Amino acid sequence: MDMARKSNRLPHNRAMPLPRVAIQTADFDLGAEVAALRAQDARIGAVCSFLGTVRDRHPDVAGAVTALELEHYPGMTERAIEAMVDEAFARFDIHAARVVHRVGPLLPLDQIVLVAVASAHRGVAFQACEFLMDYLKTQAPFWKKEQTAQGARWVDARVSDDQALARWGIAARNA
Repeated sequence: MDMARKSNRLPHNRAMPLPRVAIQTADFDLGAEVAALRAQDARIGAVCSFLGTVRDRHPDVAGAVTALELEHYPGMTERAIEAMVDEAFARFDIHAARVVHRVGPLLPLDQIVLVAVASAHRGVAFQACEFLMDYLKTQAPFWKKEQTAQGARWVDARVSDDQALARWGIAARNA
């Protein structure tokens, strides 16, 4: 590559990095989020993402879920998720990570969470993404309330979510 082309390339590290964590009521664009995560970083050979959506059924509740409402404590939730992302960087050789989680009222089929991880290789990206999602599912300070025809109820973490976290050597704090 000649020097003129090389000098026009953006550096590996962006001057203004994408925030790693966003808690928001607004929907998000999966493609835009992944593009921003990759943003001209030639070290990245793999991006793994998980997109969670609101289901119309809960395995432990009879009847359809008509709505889901998520609450959080601003500031506390972001700090807790940032600590999760720090832990992923400590455990895995990743170059970037992004967690977007929606709060407020949501309907079935709405996007609720995005976890995206970028690394040089796919195996690491898959592992780090799964780690973050397992951690997020049980340890992030969110409170979920489902609405059904039978009324509203608060949703607890499931035993299977706690078991998924235990694979990583982390005991669930809500057990």
